[in-house]
Amino acid sequence: MLLLIPGPVQTRPEVKAAMAVDIAPWDLDFRQEYARIRERVRDLAGGKEGIHATLPLQGAGHFIVEAAIRTFVPPAGKVLIPRNGTYADRMIRLAREAGRVPVVLEVPDTRGVRADEVAAALEADPEISHLSLVYSETGSGVINDPRPVGEAVRALGRRMILDAVSAFGALPFDISAQQECDAVLFTSNKCLEGMPGIGFAVCPMERARERAGLAGSWSFDLGDVLRTAETAGWGSFRFTPAVQALNAFAVAMDLYEAEGGREARLARYTENMRVLRAGAERLGLRPYLAPEEQGPIILTLHQPEAPGFTLQGFVDALKRRGVLISNFYNTPTPSIRIGCIGAVTPDDMRRALAAIEGVLAEMGVRREAA
Repeated sequence: MLLLIPGPVQTRPEVKAAMAVDIAPWDLDFRQEYARIRERVRDLAGGKEGIHATLPLQGAGHFIVEAAIRTFVPPAGKVLIPRNGTYADRMIRLAREAGRVPVVLEVPDTRGVRADEVAAALEADPEISHLSLVYSETGSGVINDPRPVGEAVRALGRRMILDAVSAFGALPFDISAQQECDAVLFTSNKCLEGMPGIGFAVCPMERARERAGLAGSWSFDLGDVLRTAETAGWGSFRFTPAVQALNAFAVAMDLYEAEGGREARLARYTENMRVLRAGAERLGLRPYLAPEEQGPIILTLHQPEAPGFTLQGFVDALKRRGVLISNFYNTPTPSIRIGCIGAVTPDDMRRALAAIEGVLAEMGVRREAA
């Protein structure tokens, strides 16, 4: 089956094989491997030894996002969240239910937030301590570039939390250059092509130390994660980890480096997107985003306005042809979501397009006139 969703993504056989082992997380050999993973992840984020640390947490991306909000935004404190997609909506809920006050900046889901919009919102409310930003919004596929936005945050003396769950490992980010950033957040899956199960935060150590014990949750306290590492060693865990997922992640990191790192992975995903978008347009399907707003992670298409078309019927027919895509959408109008990330290539995109063409014909969907 060709898996084309924005996560969990398709993985290499070597990564899957690394899950089929029994490991004791406290074993000294594995503690060394875990400590090395933390170093590799920190370096990939542009972090510096002794200044930044990788603070992992078991669970999905939402867990690490909630942990960062709880750790760095004070209780009852305000956090600015640009809303241009479903994952910003979820961040708003996480903040609210953690006892923080989300200040929502409305942005169309067809474009990224602009630095001047963020600056204006922060200037209007000096009580806002943080911006919490979704880098790659997989509701529509739009990108919120953290570099210009981060400059605006830094200029006003505020802090940033960056949800890079579906961006990290492909889209650029350097935490040493963006000193306003309290945490860049991502997972073992998505663009790093490991198995799901581990969330990562790369943070300035001094900021995390200052916040230890203030999260209102022992499980979601990143300051406590750091404190444990500094007292018990960088190969230590607070609670039982998803140890097989970590073992597979080490293999995924080896494959990532062998491919050529971030630049090579971004190049492959970008070509995946180019092939898929061009082919979809040739089949008469309309992209949701303008070309200049299109990120490389996921292609969103308007659903055809045809009597024979249903999204679930489309997904089921593709699955019979060996291609699996999302059977739901996150946009205000009906859409189709097709991922371009994971262990997939441009040739896989061509295979998917051939399947899509066959399904549209089967459903009686006629190609729209150009």
